[in-house]
Amino acid sequence: MTKKAFIFDLDGVIVDTAKFHYLAWKKLADELGIPFTQHDNEQLKGVSRVRSLELILNLGGVTLDEVEKLNHLKEKNEDYLSYISEMTHADVLPNVPKVLNFLKAHQVPIALGSASKNAKQILEKVGLLGVFDAIVDGNEVSKAKPDPEVFLLAARKIDANPEDCVVFEDAIAGIQAANQAKMLSIGIGESEILHEAKYVFRDFTKISTKFLAELLK
Repeated sequence: MTKKAFIFDLDGVIVDTAKFHYLAWKKLADELGIPFTQHDNEQLKGVSRVRSLELILNLGGVTLDEVEKLNHLKEKNEDYLSYISEMTHADVLPNVPKVLNFLKAHQVPIALGSASKNAKQILEKVGLLGVFDAIVDGNEVSKAKPDPEVFLLAARKIDANPEDCVVFEDAIAGIQAANQAKMLSIGIGESEILHEAKYVFRDFTKISTKFLAELLK
């Protein structure tokens, strides 16, 4: 039997750090006099920190030099880190531990594939660091999703063929990255946004162990 492997994004899949990113970006946007809403924040999902700042600056028609950009990025990250330093196991999204436990019980290799440079710190805070067989984060990849680099590296680390991997993602860029890698993509969120995924579930409470068992076949 072909050995399946599972790769999880972090933000919006394992934990909801999107709210912390939003608060930190909103604070920065306010300082720059740029209106920034939660709807605007959706455009930043799965996007690198540098690109996120560019999108916000474009929203307000604001131009900054490179030094100013770097200072704002540093400030945003410090604000974000202050928020995530308070995280606990209670911040893990509903039913995620149940899914992870099911996969571990069936000895399925699981990896994390995230653009976040703080992935290990977050996993440690919420008590899930030891659950993953491999972690690939923003410190190890140079290309942002939809480039499949992060998922291909994760597959390599758990010794899995890309076509045998199942990816859970909440961002369209992540779904596109999984599809490009020839992996089976499962969207967590809105089907209208994640329609390029093979399957879409509102959240992990909608995923049955029967469905997971089918994926393992």
